[in-house]
Amino acid sequence: MSMTRRRTTCRTATVVAAASLVALGPAGPVTAAAAHPSQLQRDADALHDDGVTGVSVTLETPEGVRTARSGVGDLSTGRPVPRNGYMRIGSTTKTFVATVLLQLVGEGRLSLDDTVDSRLPGVVHGQGNDGRRITVRQLLQHTSGLPDYIGDVVPDLSAAGYRKNRWTTYTSEERVAFAMRHPPSFEPGTGWKYSNTNYLLVGMMIKAVTGHSWAQEVQDRIVRPLRLTHTFAPGDWPLLPGPHARDYQQFEPGGAMTDTTIAYLPFDGDADGSVISTAKDVNRFFTALVGGELLAPAQLAEMRHTAEVPPGHGSPPGTRYGLGLEWTPLSCGGGYWGHSGNGFGSTAWPASDGRSAITVSLHSRPGDEDTERRQLRDVADLVDHALCSSE
Repeated sequence: MSMTRRRTTCRTATVVAAASLVALGPAGPVTAAAAHPSQLQRDADALHDDGVTGVSVTLETPEGVRTARSGVGDLSTGRPVPRNGYMRIGSTTKTFVATVLLQLVGEGRLSLDDTVDSRLPGVVHGQGNDGRRITVRQLLQHTSGLPDYIGDVVPDLSAAGYRKNRWTTYTSEERVAFAMRHPPSFEPGTGWKYSNTNYLLVGMMIKAVTGHSWAQEVQDRIVRPLRLTHTFAPGDWPLLPGPHARDYQQFEPGGAMTDTTIAYLPFDGDADGSVISTAKDVNRFFTALVGGELLAPAQLAEMRHTAEVPPGHGSPPGTRYGLGLEWTPLSCGGGYWGHSGNGFGSTAWPASDGRSAITVSLHSRPGDEDTERRQLRDVADLVDHALCSSE
């Protein structure tokens, strides 16, 4: 399994693909809107033309809500991608978890300069990993140097391997133990490298401080106050509620599309990327976060204190990473905050510039890296056009 990341937010390896896919034909006479589609629709269609089975976009601005869909939500039936359907948001989960941790900092219950070992004694050790030398801030910003556990829980990157291993469950402690078999990437605080292990530890730390699971704290502190009625952490429940599009993964270049709608539980069940939500809820969350509704000014400033994402990492040029939050520049000036995420067969890309919010969801991933990079450039262009345009 290639462990190259597609942007800083990917939790799985870069498993990418081009697909020859079913297109949705018009249901009736062509309307004026269909004859002259908006830029948002043209950009969604470009993604479908580039091989994504199903695309959904929800853009919310002060002027109202606009949506675009392209492709199909089910290759076997040809049904459309549902409006505001449920989706796995992958590593976008990390922003929810980081927000809870920073709320606890604001309450004085821990400090960003606390060491991992001070809250989770003896958990991070072995092969040169040392929790006594890694801080909470370094976990949140991926500057800890800790190895990623993902490769250890994907022993067979194939359709057969997905089907065989998708029901396997692990505790957070077991996932961290996998990572501790490997040496660190660098000394704490001396570099930047995305590692899902960091957020397993953040989730464990939330429980150590509050006595409640990270999922319960996200529910109580974010989901309930913001009335995110379609957002939840499913634990080891592997299904998606309806309505939802089906997700498809191409495990090798030119290979068949495998239906991966059922979760891959070895990495779909923890604080690094397990939340299920909808575009409307995700937009509401990022609008509230960027607008200062969830964090006090001091903690929001800490979250927005960014580090450079190294070149060649797969992110759009100029992307920087804060504490569970990314900043990406816009072609029209300024930039947006967000945190994308993916899993087998799905990608979520939310963004907010403080005025508008957009979430793009893709329901397939290709099996070759060139196509993956091209599709992700398409997503970045779509978001840039949407946030820079007054159309």
